[in-house]
Amino acid sequence: MSAGSAIARILTGVLVFQVGIGVLLVVGDVQRGGLRLPKLWTDTPRLSEPVRPGDQRRVFDPGRDRPATQPLRDPGTLPDRLVLTPAEGGTWRLEGTIAEGDASRIIDQLESAEPAPERLILQSPGGAVAEALTLGRHLRARGIETQMLAGEFCYSACPYLLAGGSSRVIDATASVGVHQHYFGESSLLPAFVAVEDIQRGQGEVMGYLAEMGIDPLVMRHALATPPNEIYLLLPEELDRYKFRSASDG
Repeated sequence: MSAGSAIARILTGVLVFQVGIGVLLVVGDVQRGGLRLPKLWTDTPRLSEPVRPGDQRRVFDPGRDRPATQPLRDPGTLPDRLVLTPAEGGTWRLEGTIAEGDASRIIDQLESAEPAPERLILQSPGGAVAEALTLGRHLRARGIETQMLAGEFCYSACPYLLAGGSSRVIDATASVGVHQHYFGESSLLPAFVAVEDIQRGQGEVMGYLAEMGIDPLVMRHALATPPNEIYLLLPEELDRYKFRSASDG
């Protein structure tokens, strides 16, 4: 047997062993009730279906679905990272997925923008949580307001940007949603690989919300909603958890 074929057999054996260990871990967690395997189907309504009290969880697929209320303008396909564009006067739009590196990039743009941003209109399906927290803190430090327009949406990590506004104006038909996040490097088996990262990340998020004047109890909805679904906050919940500024009515 050649040296090359022997090495190939060894590597194959190692791979099979690792896969076998992974299967045993998953089976063990399933037997203990520690891991819930994903279903191939779901009875959860889609984002395009109207939301009613007690019926607020929707399938999270913003690339395919949009909220039931139509926006005043069609944003088209949102970019795969945040894009800052002027709207009118000191109002700017911040739209797209929150990608790694977006916080420092957008902060630089905000600092050099003319006219200086006074308010950001947000629309995003979410993305990197740490980037959202960093950028949200910058908005608060600079006294920049945040706004949601009729029929537009802010999901997943985006509400943390929204929370960073020095004041927050949210239209009654805007769609704001929360759910669980993955923290750390592993998103395949977070239940037993990244527990410490998940707990630390959730603690940071709750501390950030309290820092921004948002009631951290909103996280009970997020923690009860899996990443492939989204919990849509009703207008009264946006008020209860203090996402809307008192002056916003």
